[in-house]
This record gives sequence, structure tokens and C-alpha cells, in this order.
Amino acid sequence: MDVTKILTELRQEREQLEEAIMSLERLADGRRRGRPPAWMSEAKKRGRPPGSKNKTAAEKAAAAA
Repeated sequence: MDVTKILTELRQEREQLEEAIMSLERLADGRRRGRPPAWMSEAKKRGRPPGSKNKTAAEKAAAAA
């Protein structure tokens, strides 16, 4: 068992956790300015999925057949 290797791996994990915590704290802060990140705006999109327009009765019958 190599204790120094285990310690270096644990330190790297700790750094990654600290970075994740800091970024989550920044997101939770209500005083953000500017445009939200692209992944955040994608998650908030609402409405119909693309390609699902209002269809007429004839189109519905053709799609069902």
C-alpha cells in the first residue's frame, strides 16, 4: 500500500470538490449579472418540442395510418 499515492489522490479529489462547491455557491448567489450559461438556459426552456405543431384532423388521421 503506497500511502503517498493515496494522499495525493485524496488531495486531488478535495480540490475538485472545493471547485464544485465554489461554482455551486456562485450559482446560488442571487446577485448574478449578465447572461446565464448556455446549459442553464437550455434547462429552462418550456413549451412544445420541435416538430410538434398543431395538426389538422386530416394530418392526425394520416399520421395514425
